[in-house]
Amino acid sequence: MASSRDRQRKLARAKLDRQMARRAASLRRRRRIQAGIGATAALVLVLAGALWAGGVFDSKPADNLDAADETCLWVSQDSGANPEFTEVGKPEATGLPTEGVRTMTIGTNQGGPITAELDLAEAPCAAASISYLAGQGFYDNTVCHEITAEGALRCGDPSGSGFGGPTYTFPDDNIADTGDGPAYPAGTVAMIGAPKGANGSQFLIFFKDFDTDDPQYPVVGKVTDGMKVVEKIGKLPTVENANAEKVKPETDVVIESLTVGAPVAATAAPQPSDATSPQPSSSASAG
Repeated sequence: MASSRDRQRKLARAKLDRQMARRAASLRRRRRIQAGIGATAALVLVLAGALWAGGVFDSKPADNLDAADETCLWVSQDSGANPEFTEVGKPEATGLPTEGVRTMTIGTNQGGPITAELDLAEAPCAAASISYLAGQGFYDNTVCHEITAEGALRCGDPSGSGFGGPTYTFPDDNIADTGDGPAYPAGTVAMIGAPKGANGSQFLIFFKDFDTDDPQYPVVGKVTDGMKVVEKIGKLPTVENANAEKVKPETDVVIESLTVGAPVAATAAPQPSDATSPQPSSSASAG
């Protein structure tokens, strides 16, 4: 039988073991807490650095938000896949005007000028594309290659095939309304994509009213002067194009120049004007 002294030693040893175990557990807890605090502090520092780099602490945060807000989506096209695409870069995606109008002025070998207001509020991307391309002379000395069955001139393709354009496209941004009156009144300027919804440079100018329950062309503006020239071109006889469609003007209709002015405040709804009679240029052909 163990003596009382042995039992006391065993009890003292057990007590010491328990104390050591508690101290070890306490030390482990302190280390975990310290490690957690260190990790949290490091995360805070990383987050603060990222916010600082992103300009959150800038004195003008609104400017940074505006700069990140893309107005238009320009989709790149492979010029190698279609040799009729023309490499011209892309318009800016941010900071584009979205209020007021721009005046588009077209000079043709059939007379002119034809002027139209491009609607920046309803069709900011279409207006931006036409303005950008006009600034590069993209439309100059190109033909209006179709007089469509809907009653419109189709222009804006340097290749003259109907499949040409710049090396980017953009989605529709203002499909015509099907409310009261025709969907496309005479004088309407609208984009036309090839295929639909992939707009680039091609546009329509309607020389007569066209109504439909299924509008296909996004409206970009309206003719304000020179409708007599548009109507004159619309009356030209047509011949078959390369696809055996009788839509090609028998007499070449050439856009000699197309320019777009700076944005200005919108005026009252413009009405096509016939005040100025067309003065055909010396290069006009008999129709």
